[in-house]
Amino acid sequence: MKQEEVPQDKSSLSKSNVRELCYATDKDGNYTTVLSEGWEPKTIALNNSIQDIEERIEKANQDIKEGKASPIVYFMELHKMDVPTLASYVDMWQWRVKRHFKPAVFAKLNDKVLGKYAEAFEITIDELKHYKPN
Repeated sequence: MKQEEVPQDKSSLSKSNVRELCYATDKDGNYTTVLSEGWEPKTIALNNSIQDIEERIEKANQDIKEGKASPIVYFMELHKMDVPTLASYVDMWQWRVKRHFKPAVFAKLNDKVLGKYAEAFEITIDELKHYKPN
C-alpha cells in the first residue's frame, strides 16, 4: 500500500487519540511507517468482537445468578481469556479448569487453588469467593 493510501477512517482509536502504526511504500518504493486513525472494516470487526465479549460477560453473570456457573467463568470472560489461556495461567489441565466452572466444585476449592485464579485475574481470593453479579 502506498503512503497516501493508508486509511484514515474515524475509529474507536481516534476517540482516545491513539493511532495505529502501518507500513506503506513511499514515492520511491521504499517501506516506511505511517500512522493511521483507523480503517472502517477493521473498526466494524473490532466493535463486533467487543459486543460479543460483552454478551459473553453478561451470560456468565446470568449463569452465576442461576447457579449454573462459578465466578471463574465471569472473570475469564472479563479478562478476554479462553480455557486454554486460563489453564496455562493457573498451571492446570484444561479439564480441571472446566470442572471448576461448576458452582458445587468451586465452593470446595481451597485457598491455594483459588489463589492461582485470583492472581491470574489480578483480584483477591475474597473478591473471587464472594463475587455477586449485578
